[in-house]
Amino acid sequence: MQRRHFLQLSGAALPALWFGGALAAPATGTPRLLVVFLRGGYDCLNVLVPHASSDYYEARPGIAIPKTDLMVLDDNWALHPALATTLTPLWSAGQLTFLPFAGTDDTSRSHFETQDNIELGQPVDHPDARSGFLARLAGVLAGPRAISFTDSLPVSYRGADIPNISLKSVGKPAFDARQAQILADMYAHHPLGAQVREGLDLRQQVSMAMAEEMQQANRDAITPKGFELEAQRIGRLLRQDYSIGFVDIGGWDTHVNENAVLATNLESLGRGLVSLSRELGTEWPNTVVVVVSEFGRTFKENGSKGTDHGHGSTYWIAGGSIDGGKIAGRQQAVSRATLFQNRDLPVLNEYRALFAAITTGMWNLSAEQRDKVFPGPVDARPDLRFV
Repeated sequence: MQRRHFLQLSGAALPALWFGGALAAPATGTPRLLVVFLRGGYDCLNVLVPHASSDYYEARPGIAIPKTDLMVLDDNWALHPALATTLTPLWSAGQLTFLPFAGTDDTSRSHFETQDNIELGQPVDHPDARSGFLARLAGVLAGPRAISFTDSLPVSYRGADIPNISLKSVGKPAFDARQAQILADMYAHHPLGAQVREGLDLRQQVSMAMAEEMQQANRDAITPKGFELEAQRIGRLLRQDYSIGFVDIGGWDTHVNENAVLATNLESLGRGLVSLSRELGTEWPNTVVVVVSEFGRTFKENGSKGTDHGHGSTYWIAGGSIDGGKIAGRQQAVSRATLFQNRDLPVLNEYRALFAAITTGMWNLSAEQRDKVFPGPVDARPDLRFV
């Protein structure tokens, strides 16, 4: 395999999007694909930051990432400092690229609907809920083994007999109902006992309400810290036994106090990706990792130092032989004038086009095989080229 020719995803400031070119299966070794799904809709604008946009800083007076903290990637984009500390070597080696303005045509801004839409990999207007795109990919390849690093089988594997392994052994909360009861018993005969009990009950109610909302958005996905701790195991299983993998990571629904949550999540995610690449070792050049989320978030911050559900997102592509170290895809200026429905990033790079190009190039899929994996019309604008 020729280095940097396993996946061509190139683009300068505002150019065409090239999916394909020299996309080809490795000459030696087995191609490996890992899809990392950030459940909750992560705020891509505070990760891949449009540092040249004055509108970005005006719309986010409380949460915009200061220019002095950023790692500048090109004239338009810069990286969140929490990722700069971990992913700089991958970027510098051309093993990481970002695809802004990415996503689906689904405009519901619903966690469930948009997550399902992406995992099904089908046209929005004709979905078949019985079949996920990774299940169909495993089916047409009829050889590479697939696995899901989740509690239950995700929608992307629906319709296939795929093993799944839970990664929930890490990241458990340290303060549970049993401990709350112990504290209440300790203060049972104290003058402040009633207030302690009331406070614990209120904490429990609020915690349950927040947990229910987050659980719905996250679909029981592991935390970013859990991914960091388990990335080595994921890499080992992909290196030794499996060729197609899926893992989901929760905690990205940042309506409140976004910056603190996002920085912590990104630190764990970045360390996890580095750990994964190291564990894959000699198989890292045969591997492509695609990081996606159901949607981005609103251009303007809300009143709680957070952001709300949006539309266009930024995908990440990493791998030992990708043509990275650049911002890929169709782009446009990030400003209020170019927003989708006057609130979100638009989708200029449709996710099915991306995955169709990557999987076609990795496994040299025929047109018939590609159409089985991604049925219906796939984005065929003149500025998209497929192998």
